[in-house]
Order: sequence, then C-alpha cells, then structure tokens
Amino acid sequence: MSAIFDRLTRLFEYGHTRDLDDLLTDSRFADADRTADAAVLIAVTEQPRPTVLLTQRPRTMRDHPGQVAFPGGKLDHGETAVEAALREAWEELAIAPEQVRLIGTTDRYQTGTGFDITPVLATVPHDLPIRPDPREVESWFECPLDKLMDAQLWQRNSVFWQGAQRDYLEMDHDGYRIWGVTAAICWNLSRRVAWFD
Repeated sequence: MSAIFDRLTRLFEYGHTRDLDDLLTDSRFADADRTADAAVLIAVTEQPRPTVLLTQRPRTMRDHPGQVAFPGGKLDHGETAVEAALREAWEELAIAPEQVRLIGTTDRYQTGTGFDITPVLATVPHDLPIRPDPREVESWFECPLDKLMDAQLWQRNSVFWQGAQRDYLEMDHDGYRIWGVTAAICWNLSRRVAWFD
C-alpha cells in the first residue's frame, strides 16, 4: 500500500459519511432530450506531492472542444461507471487498468450539455508511460492535487447562458485553463476529501 492511496482512501471514506448541500451541479441547464451517462477517472499519482492527470480535448470534438478534462466518456451499453472510466483512460492515455488502484465513485455531476457524469477516484504510479491518442487528446499534463483541492485558488466567475446567470469556477495551471465541468468535479471532490485538515 502507498501512503497516498491510504490517506486518500481514509479521507474519501470519511468524507462520504457526511451530507453536503453545497455541491455544484448544472442540472438546471441540462437538456432533457439529450442525456447520456458518462464516467471520468480522477487519476492521482502516487508520489510525495501527488498530481492529477488531466487532458486537453481536441478543438474538433463535438462536446466541450478544447477544454481541460479528466480521461473519460460515455458509458457503453452494459458498462458500469468504473468500467467506463478505466476503458476511457486506456483509450485516451494508455493507462492499463491493472495500474489503477480504485478508491471509489464520488458525487455525480450533471452537465448543461446533457451528461450525467460519475467521477471515479483512483491512484496510479507516478512514472506511468503515458501515450495519448491524438484523436481524443490534444495534450496532457499533471496538476498538483493540493492545488486542485484548495478552495482559495479557484476564481469564481459568472456568465449569462441559456437565459440565466451561471456561476462557474476556473483556475490557470501552466497555461491550461481548468474550468467548467472539470473545475466543478474538483470542487465537489474537495468538499468530500478534506486534504488540508
């Protein structure tokens, strides 16, 4: 067992014993005619200062083009969220399922574009040989977990979208803009995993 895996597991399990009423969601913007179940892998590297693996989606993609994202996508017929997250991580970054140490699924996030996303938290070795698929990944990078879990580092912004004012979070990391769905999933996870306590 690694210290990071043990600590995250302990915090994750404790964090999910509490009821939280301030988790972020875009459910009020969701298109009921276009919904799909999806899953993402929050892959935390096992090292003294753990990082999270993130991708930038190609600008040619139909949904969320050019945005920073976790490896993930729609569930195939009969798949669980965990199975889909592992499959997508393999397809996008060549992360072999046997290299992934699962911790658990956390709060689902409903997007305004109609996806009902289940985030899957796990750890991976810090020296994985990442091989991005250029059809699904424009680039990939690592962001320190403690940065993503720090509420003080997120900027709060607002935009008028689909007839209503929408608040969102964003953060810059080495020239990458982390915002929207990915930022909201990070924020919700930070409410469950009290990294700084």
